[in-house]
Amino acid sequence: MTKTHRSKAAFTVAVASGLVLGGVAAPAALAAPSADAVIAEVYGGGGNSGATLTSDFVELANRGAAAASLAGFSVQYLPGSASPSSAWQVTPLAGSVAPGGRYLVAESKGSGGTVALPTPDATGAIALSATAGTIALVSGTTALTCKTAADCAADSRIKDLVGFGTATVREGNPTAAPSNTTSVARGTALADTDDNAADFTVGEPTPTNTAGESTGGDPGPAPTPAKIHDIQGTTRISPFKDKKVGDVTGVVTATRTFGSQRGFWLTDPNPDSDPRTSEGLFVFTGSTSPAVAVGDAVTATGTVREFYPDAPATSNFQSLTELTGAQWTVGSQGNALPAPTVLNPDTVPTTYAPSPGGNIEPLALEPSKYALDFWEAHESEIVSISDARVVGPTNSFNELYVTSKPDQHKSARGGSVYLGYDQLNSGVMKVSSLIPFAERPFPKLNVGDVLTGTTSGPVEYDDFGGYTLFASVLGTEKDNGLAQETTRKQRTGELAVATYNVENLSPVDTQAKFDRLADAIVTHLATPDIVNLEEIQDNNGPANDTVVAADQTLQRFTDAIVAKGGPRYEWREIDPVDDADGGQPGGNIRVAFLFNPARVSFVDRPGGTPTTAVGVVREHGKAHLTVSPGRVDPANEAWTASRKPLAGEFVFKGRTVFVIANHFNSKGGDQPTHGRFQPPARSSEVQRAKQATVLRGFVDALLAADRNANIVVAGDLNDYPFSPAVQTLTAGGALKDLIASVPEAERYSYVFEGQSQVLDHILASRALRGVDYDVVHINAEFADQASDHDPQVIRFRPGAGNPIEDGFNDFLDWLDQVFGKK
Repeated sequence: MTKTHRSKAAFTVAVASGLVLGGVAAPAALAAPSADAVIAEVYGGGGNSGATLTSDFVELANRGAAAASLAGFSVQYLPGSASPSSAWQVTPLAGSVAPGGRYLVAESKGSGGTVALPTPDATGAIALSATAGTIALVSGTTALTCKTAADCAADSRIKDLVGFGTATVREGNPTAAPSNTTSVARGTALADTDDNAADFTVGEPTPTNTAGESTGGDPGPAPTPAKIHDIQGTTRISPFKDKKVGDVTGVVTATRTFGSQRGFWLTDPNPDSDPRTSEGLFVFTGSTSPAVAVGDAVTATGTVREFYPDAPATSNFQSLTELTGAQWTVGSQGNALPAPTVLNPDTVPTTYAPSPGGNIEPLALEPSKYALDFWEAHESEIVSISDARVVGPTNSFNELYVTSKPDQHKSARGGSVYLGYDQLNSGVMKVSSLIPFAERPFPKLNVGDVLTGTTSGPVEYDDFGGYTLFASVLGTEKDNGLAQETTRKQRTGELAVATYNVENLSPVDTQAKFDRLADAIVTHLATPDIVNLEEIQDNNGPANDTVVAADQTLQRFTDAIVAKGGPRYEWREIDPVDDADGGQPGGNIRVAFLFNPARVSFVDRPGGTPTTAVGVVREHGKAHLTVSPGRVDPANEAWTASRKPLAGEFVFKGRTVFVIANHFNSKGGDQPTHGRFQPPARSSEVQRAKQATVLRGFVDALLAADRNANIVVAGDLNDYPFSPAVQTLTAGGALKDLIASVPEAERYSYVFEGQSQVLDHILASRALRGVDYDVVHINAEFADQASDHDPQVIRFRPGAGNPIEDGFNDFLDWLDQVFGKK
């Protein structure tokens, strides 16, 4: 069973609704309250990301006057959303619990956390959910069978029961939802009203055994007095990590009152003189809204934690220093807020990060030298930016990216172009919102739009996109009218070849998506003669079964193109081996060709299968494929769990053209550019380098058979023009990467974390004449996308390999360009 952690998906749902996820009406039947042994505390976040404790636990208590025997009893667990197939899991108990005493049951241990439970009184292996489930104290060790609150209330074996989070089975209403760092615990009076919501509250875990030994919430030694700048320190890791601190003073500058990561930000109005130490701190209150207001002067006590989104020992991300299990007092209200750090073009350093060749966490911060250090030195402080230009469109998580350096590698359409591993745009930062969406929906903005006026709020590290400004003040959206591009129609003597990643297209998609993609082919790409498609899924999309055929997907797509006024395209592709080519499990994505038979012919040579390698033969001085379509060396280990290139032989006006469609392996597994390891390891490059070597070998075989072969290599190579893989393909000039030849301000087809970059390519052999190339920007810069990639198109006259004939073709091309003659 996979343990639940603080997930972005859960956070986003809570934000979008502006509500605490909770229960509904109480069941009609209630069990009798227990007179002695009861469930006192439940914690399911052990070993999860951000957790301190390594294990889940259930704690029992005795509210009676005599010892309560637990011999023959068990603790049992049911998932929060119980289905007919859900089963109760059982941990047998032994011994007894003294009057007023505690009894600790240890459950599943995770890979994270640093603090073990005290010696448990019973041990099981149940992996509890961190956020929703049901725990029952049961007389007997036979698994329960009830699946509803009413049925469980009627089961006399159940001595006590608690449903937490959104649990279906509960007493009365379920408790509030705990998290990876919080538990649900019964009050000190151990009241049992048979309403879990009334009896339990969310707070810091306090596991205690029968010997009275405790960890987590154990008061331990007196907290050490500390200022916020002392807690933040001069590196990325607090010198007070996992220690209790007290007398932490500051003014509340912002609050987060929705979602599962609630809390508030404090800033000390009396800073020290060290620019490396932040004066801001996030106080994490879990799923409970903090009872403070902006402007409150607060004195707090709590435990300093470094929150990672995953296991700290193996995380590639940076951490957020936060105060957990906090208690505080409000001294005064309505205080003036400390002045924010104003971001202008010169505020953030141009150099992105130090490059020690490893973990940057132990390094002393240099905020005047490195952008990542600058942000860390201002962690949880308020920053503000005026008239911020959008460089990454609003995404499905209600986030967008802006830049504080509007002239840094500015694209032709308002973005920030990524031009090299050492040229990350340091002015780019993510913007999210602290304003409930019911009060103000998050703006839907495109690249080049502007948040006018002031946008301000605390900044902190977010593993889903680096340092993020959580806006408590959000500028006014200004639409700068970014328009989708349209390329020109090919001339009669030109062959037009396009490439387009259609993002997991399958029949389960809406007709609206098919129609938008079809409109792109007909209107924006002007009906190319050949279209390389990437991410065509099988006929039932993500259903993970034995279906691999994609004829229904392609039929529906080509029908949609006709409905938009386009030609009746034919298609060629090879169904892959089931689940062998990576991508969405069950989707069986592959590359495919569409072609317009009224303009270009496809040379069909039978024999192409998922495992058959296409070869090259020379006939009458010309190269030909042994099978068409055919896959390039599909058994080569370079293509393990990745798409295999598809080669096709076409004829246009009597001349042979080879088109090779590609979709190299993804960048999954690479360390993030904003993570704690610098420079980040790009482990996925190893496989793409192998893939490029295999593909280049095939191109070389074509050129060896005919040095004047017309070759177009196109597709989503998942890499940059300056990457080793693309450099392998273009070495020696056999192929030209066309996107590398356009002005830098136009060199992108994809936008990721606010960086406009290249993943898609068209490469051309020398034989192609009159080459005209265009990236058609219709998706990547827009909040409303049919795909996350922009398509590209090349128009050219195939070379004949004869200087006289080629010269005549060049003359015809000149006539076309100058006079528009055909």
